[in-house]
Amino acid sequence: MSILVGYVPTPTGEAAVDAAIKEARWRGVKLRIANSRKRGPLVEGTVAEDADLEAVKKRAEDAGVDVEAFTLAHEDDVVDSLLEAADAWSVDLIVIGMRKRSQVGKFIMGSSAQRILLQAEAPVMAVKAVS
Repeated sequence: MSILVGYVPTPTGEAAVDAAIKEARWRGVKLRIANSRKRGPLVEGTVAEDADLEAVKKRAEDAGVDVEAFTLAHEDDVVDSLLEAADAWSVDLIVIGMRKRSQVGKFIMGSSAQRILLQAEAPVMAVKAVS
């Protein structure tokens, strides 16, 4: 049994990790913290540095959670990368962060979050950052 959280070094990503840590501690299961990086030159602002991943891993360990933090590599689609990892580990829950959106953004909802919510085999917990 395990929980997978998609992590980005933003307030929304931090909120997702915090919720995943609480959930993993409550359930007594392993937490897998994943950040995804596109193969090739680094051009994304959502890629966590090693220090970022170590810091969130330490937060989970300090909370008494068995944790693994890692970076996934993807070609073009971060969603496929996350969903493949979730399937490979047969996770019991996926935790993602969501940010506030405009009316148009709400209509479109953001393709990554929408696809994870609709395509994941495991239940998905969507978390927003508290401002």
